[in-house]
Amino acid sequence: MNDWNIQSRAHACEACEKPFADQQPYHTVLFDEQQDFRRQDICAECWQAKFSDAAWLPGFISHWQGVYEAPPPVVDAIQKETAETILRKLIELNDPRYIPAGFILAVMLERKRVLKVKEQIIREGKRTFIYQQPRTGEVFTITDPALHLNQLEEVQRDVAALLEHGLNPPAPAPEVPSVPAEAAAETSAGQTVQT
Repeated sequence: MNDWNIQSRAHACEACEKPFADQQPYHTVLFDEQQDFRRQDICAECWQAKFSDAAWLPGFISHWQGVYEAPPPVVDAIQKETAETILRKLIELNDPRYIPAGFILAVMLERKRVLKVKEQIIREGKRTFIYQQPRTGEVFTITDPALHLNQLEEVQRDVAALLEHGLNPPAPAPEVPSVPAEAAAETSAGQTVQT
């Protein structure tokens, strides 16, 4: 199992279940539940009434505030894959061979300010970054694969191939059967070739 996880921002308070309004402030609390991280999005009222001392709750890791943005209307358009869509697909695949490429994609997205680091923790001797996609509120947990310098060139090639072709690289071109040079010359001169 990979240490990657995406948890979308809730569309309603997890305490009172009241839907969030567009541009409404909310609080996010992150808990460590041994096997995974659990995110809770709470409205300001419930935060004040029940969660303002969340740091004392078992498994508490982090807290931050955000502003809810209503999701845009669904548009059925074909979009070119981006580093973010590829990262999402890698996380969904949950394939250990893509951990280094996923880590590099997350760092790229952080540098482009698409993802923001909310927390960095050490868990079972591994460094884990907790990223948030500010536009959607989704949380990504990505473990640092502790790459060595001699691994970077190969990972860079993998990332470049993923960005160029996605997860489905183009199939190799089928081989065209070769025609002997003499037969090709006779055919091009208008003569029929007999076998």
